[in-house]
Amino acid sequence: MADARPLLDSYELYIDGRWVEPGSGRYDDISPATEATIAQAPDASVADVDAAISAAHRAFDSGPWANASVEDRSRCLDQLGNALMERADEFFALSQAEWGCTANERVIQIDGPAFMAMNTAELTLQLDDQQISPFGAAGTTLLRHEPQGVVSILTPWNFPHSLNVMKVSRALAAGNTIVLKPSPLTPLAGLALARIIDEHTDIPPGVVNVVTPTSVEASKLLTTDPRIDMVSFTGSSLVGRQVMAAAGATMKRILLECGGKSAGIFLDDVDVTDELLERFLFDGCSLHAGQACILQSRLLLPERIHDSVVDRLVELARCVKVGNPTDLDVQMGPLISRTQLERVEAHVAAAVDDGATVVAGGRRPSGLDQGFYYEPTILTGVAPDSTIAQEEVFGPVLTVLRYRDDDDAVAIANNSQYGLSGAVWGADVDRAVAVARRVRTGQIAVNGCIPGDAPFGGFKQSGLGREGGGLPGLYSYMEQKAIGIPA
Repeated sequence: MADARPLLDSYELYIDGRWVEPGSGRYDDISPATEATIAQAPDASVADVDAAISAAHRAFDSGPWANASVEDRSRCLDQLGNALMERADEFFALSQAEWGCTANERVIQIDGPAFMAMNTAELTLQLDDQQISPFGAAGTTLLRHEPQGVVSILTPWNFPHSLNVMKVSRALAAGNTIVLKPSPLTPLAGLALARIIDEHTDIPPGVVNVVTPTSVEASKLLTTDPRIDMVSFTGSSLVGRQVMAAAGATMKRILLECGGKSAGIFLDDVDVTDELLERFLFDGCSLHAGQACILQSRLLLPERIHDSVVDRLVELARCVKVGNPTDLDVQMGPLISRTQLERVEAHVAAAVDDGATVVAGGRRPSGLDQGFYYEPTILTGVAPDSTIAQEEVFGPVLTVLRYRDDDDAVAIANNSQYGLSGAVWGADVDRAVAVARRVRTGQIAVNGCIPGDAPFGGFKQSGLGREGGGLPGLYSYMEQKAIGIPA
């Protein structure tokens, strides 16, 4: 493994192609696995954020990036992807220290983003104007997709590297300039990406800027400043609504990917194999300690198989190895912070008060006194309208609900303010697909077939807009312009 120290470091802010000392001092970056300080992160002041926006604004208005050829943009993104691949071991070590990534998450968290940047490089070459011949018109219409301008990118702490790379690469491919603000809980993920851009690509100064403020005042500038043309946000629905309200004053374009409380439905004809249950426990509970908006954290079971499935899931949950992510046999790492651990504990306690039964987990694992660990937890006897069935826990907590028939399952699945993900499992594929069509959600898998290369986003309070998924993911960061050309 390559030496991780160059990425596990105490950084400055990255503004206009230079490393700048922060105006508001520094704060401790805490490892969730050990509670040790791994770096002194730079705390950006309002003036620092203002400088980053100014740099991005200048780079868009007078710099070469917005008018660069698709070939030049593609080449820079290919440089980025190759550098991320070459230094993937260092990023994995960073992910283990900063956000508790385990070995079974490496492909999603670290290796995938490198390929994502290279795939975006290929997609960039497909950007072109379209000629339309309107019915009955004398001329033709040239349909263009042009960059939005300055994009502020606000990313969360659960999958910081993959989301940083996805959003930055898509926005760059479209010709935008960027101010990236990673979560204060994972600042090194964004600053390490800035280092790769600075040292390994030909992306011009000012095109990508990375700031890590902790204050609300400094952070809010990225949603209110009139020089920002678009805000791309991933995080909770609560903060997403605040971002939407702040951006509305200047009618910024917004892209929101927010929370989820997705349902996994086992139909009554499903073949409940051990492989299926192991996969569902991971997808619905233990993936990154339950800190993923796409989890199917509500399991809907028909009466006929409810008890047997729960019993088998309980045994599997008890076998999940929880611990320090640097241990190769560990399957689930820590929650991100003490605050998040206490939040999960409070949710489980409240569910029990509401009548739910803890059949697995529900406490800190024995022997793990340092770090923010919590056992995979399964709750039964839950009512569809209860708080634990309605609110996103963002921890390793699986809520099991009973249903009567297909109509009842669909009604329970749709009884949510969210609509991000989901799954249906059944022996009759046509029936499973028919159920999937009725669930109001942005993406849904049938028998484990996850939608591939498709736009990602949610219904209802799970977000606004779509990203990823080929060219539509690039168009989300662009504006349409129609030019009428005489014959």
